[in-house]
Amino acid sequence: MARGEFMFISDIHSNLEALQAVLADAGEKEVYCLGDAVGYGASPNEVIELLKERGATMTLGNHDFAALSGEPTGFNSKAAIAAVWTSRNLSSENRRFLSELPKNRRVSLAGLEAYIAHGSPDDNLWEYVYEATHSDLFGFYLKRLSVGLIALGHTHVPFTWSGSEGTVFNPGSVGQPRDGDPRASYAIVSVDGTRTTVEDRRVEYDIAASARKIVEAGLPEVLAKRLSTGD
Repeated sequence: MARGEFMFISDIHSNLEALQAVLADAGEKEVYCLGDAVGYGASPNEVIELLKERGATMTLGNHDFAALSGEPTGFNSKAAIAAVWTSRNLSSENRRFLSELPKNRRVSLAGLEAYIAHGSPDDNLWEYVYEATHSDLFGFYLKRLSVGLIALGHTHVPFTWSGSEGTVFNPGSVGQPRDGDPRASYAIVSVDGTRTTVEDRRVEYDIAASARKIVEAGLPEVLAKRLSTGD
């Protein structure tokens, strides 16, 4: 009977200190990243390098896409400024790395077939999936995709839904939580034969250091202030 534990992260948003903290907390587990490695924060290249070093399996997020294009259509003004800044500061190697990421993936976790994306199965980059708004669709998604697990990001709000068809979850945001808890958020998926569990985890990190980098980079100050409030 196959067993395994897997680390799921999303929405790091160029927050190196938060990423370092969650990786240290999880230990040497396989890493799956659901998009938005960059955007908002001041350490895009360092974050990508660390993810590459850990061999993370990744999908593209909407902020990653905006950084590649340099044209953040549909973003608010602060997010747009950060996207343009990120686009200008990405190394050519890391730009190429992001450009090669798929919008979704099918992966096998100790024999459990899973689907991962940033937004939704219908709109991988832009649709926000909350349990309160989409739970009636989760069983449909699982059946349509013929998987037992779906992992989505984008909302920065963690949840786990389980039904007879399987499990749908969001690990929350590593680098910019929006559920009122400023600690970095991630999840551990445990597979033991036919049993699957999702454990939400929160980790303290050096918020002041990350915020200081944002201000020093000349990015909007509100992007630094919100780190301490989790909103």
